[in-house]
Amino acid sequence: MTREKAKEQKKEQSPQTSPGTGTAGPKTLKVKHLTRVEGHGNIIVELDAENRVRDCKWHVVEAPRFFEAMVQGRPYQDIHHIVSRICGICSIGHQLCSIQATEDAFGLNVSEQTLDLRKLALHAENLQSHLLHIGYLVLPDLMGVDSVLPLAETHKEELVNLIGCRRISNEFSNLICGRTTHPQRLIPGGMELIPTSRELTDLQDKLRESLGRMDKIVELFVALGDKWPDFNRPTEYVALVSPSEYALYSGEIGSSKDINRPAQLYQQITNEYCVPQSTAKWAKNTGDSYLVGALARFNLNHKLLSPGARKAAARLGLKAPVHNPYFNTVAQLVECVHSAEDSLEIISRILDRGLKDEKPARIKVRAGKGVGAIEVPRGILIHSYEYSDEGRIISADCVIPTNQNHGNIQMDMDAMRPMLSGLEPEAIELKLSMLVRGYDPCISCSTHLIDVTGAPKENLVRFVRV
Repeated sequence: MTREKAKEQKKEQSPQTSPGTGTAGPKTLKVKHLTRVEGHGNIIVELDAENRVRDCKWHVVEAPRFFEAMVQGRPYQDIHHIVSRICGICSIGHQLCSIQATEDAFGLNVSEQTLDLRKLALHAENLQSHLLHIGYLVLPDLMGVDSVLPLAETHKEELVNLIGCRRISNEFSNLICGRTTHPQRLIPGGMELIPTSRELTDLQDKLRESLGRMDKIVELFVALGDKWPDFNRPTEYVALVSPSEYALYSGEIGSSKDINRPAQLYQQITNEYCVPQSTAKWAKNTGDSYLVGALARFNLNHKLLSPGARKAAARLGLKAPVHNPYFNTVAQLVECVHSAEDSLEIISRILDRGLKDEKPARIKVRAGKGVGAIEVPRGILIHSYEYSDEGRIISADCVIPTNQNHGNIQMDMDAMRPMLSGLEPEAIELKLSMLVRGYDPCISCSTHLIDVTGAPKENLVRFVRV
């Protein structure tokens, strides 16, 4: 892209202000289709004549998607492949969560080696997604540029480190899952194909290389520590918890303000509901909203991080509990170190046991209900299925991390209004855009409702449940 074209694009994407009653009167700031996030969301800010913020709204305008309906009547062998298409970023997590739900419904347990390989797959996805968000979507805001491209000239070494880590994470995903997106090797009962001992040993070398690169990325973010907005709003933090590990693949659903519950009781926590301004559901538990994602995981599970990740957190000034939502990105960087170090340990465990050429466990199809709960990059993901005697889906429910975060984004905006008042529109747009980007939202994945009544949206929005 030429510099002239980039400038023109920036002009097109800049916040729009429209006057209310005269040019000196109330104004509306509109950020349509916020950039550097997945999917379509708008920020609408109502300003008075002195640029005091009267109202902020986070609008989700993405068209609804009906994956829960798509899987109805389909056999269990197809489900994990279909639902992986919910997301091109978290397709591994959707597959694993789907497989968990199917295995739970059929009462199937898998081998220790399969569990370890699945944990590796989840770490690979965590690295892929977190590094993309940290380096390509958030770093430009901290550097005062519009995209990552200008950093190729001003911060070439730092950008090379990020690209190198991303390359390794892609190779990691390819090795374990068969490809980086929409994996082929993960199936109910086990794995279609497993890597060789030599491939796992080579992967260890690459992960050690990535840890060296991550150390430099941590240094960069330490130097940028004063660039984060000074904002704190305590909320409820929800994530998987386990007494034995930093929970990503399995555990109970934990909360900073509530008791732990097994995944099967997820509806007691998620409590989804609809609002007129969003084509995605919102969620709440003990209060009006809660937060999921890397920051929630850090707040609940930080004591179980790997040694290097704990050191990185200390260098970055991240000390639980953290109530600044912008620091979700910092927590993601800490998790990158953890994913690399924990993967090294898992691979050593597999090799020490001796890699087995295992066949997938035999599945006995039966009628039943099952729930899967996985921590994907953006937070806790839940799939719930009911199967018929023939092993076909009767009903499905998918609870996406971003739709659990939408309400919390809005509550953060409400709390930020006093600190935004009096700022220029461009400054208001930057702080609010950075807030939404900090959540690393996957907006498309979260949209599961549509108004089918014909009534005005301010009166009623109905969710089509399948």
